Amino acid sequence: MFETICVILTDTATWGRMFTLDDTVSLAEKILRPIIVYVVLIVMLRFFGKRELAQLNPFDLVVILSLSNTVQNAMIGPDNSLIGGLIGAASLLAINFLVAKWKWSSRTVEMLTEGSPATLIADGERNESELRRELITDHDLDIIAHQNGLENANEIEKLVLDPNGTFLVDGKEEIRDARFKREVMRKVDRLSKQIQELTAALNKS
Repeated sequence: MFETICVILTDTATWGRMFTLDDTVSLAEKILRPIIVYVVLIVMLRFFGKRELAQLNPFDLVVILSLSNTVQNAMIGPDNSLIGGLIGAASLLAINFLVAKWKWSSRTVEMLTEGSPATLIADGERNESELRRELITDHDLDIIAHQNGLENANEIEKLVLDPNGTFLVDGKEEIRDARFKREVMRKVDRLSKQIQELTAALNKS
């Protein structure tokens, strides 16, 4: 086993193939491919909305998982060499760093790349136009409510969908108060039982 590893590590042909860019793909193409795919994906996600990022159902998750597989060949082309993959990865990291830096320095760039938050429910009233634009159904709203400890969408006071796909949820004040009181009473009951058990144990001793 050790001898086999030594042979592999000392094989100059192996090292040469790994660190040699495929002749079918130029260095410029290797750099441009990931950048173009990156920009196109940003535009497409902005166009199709934030729903895919929120992953409300298995279909949204399938789309996100399939995207990476779909664009893989578009980014690397016919070149499967190690050095080609490293160049592609470096190009992706570089363009992402530049975009992040532009976003940090310019609110306009941030709005163009990410968009603005979508208020789906305000003061307990549903914004039907925003819900329609983001393709959020009544069932989706119930799922969001359940994920945030509410019974259903009717208990939501305010719901905002952030550009990154995160839902910001505020329950109705009376619902929050009732839940808080129930939680306090539950803890008081638990504490009372513990005191009774402790008292009974002390009396026995």
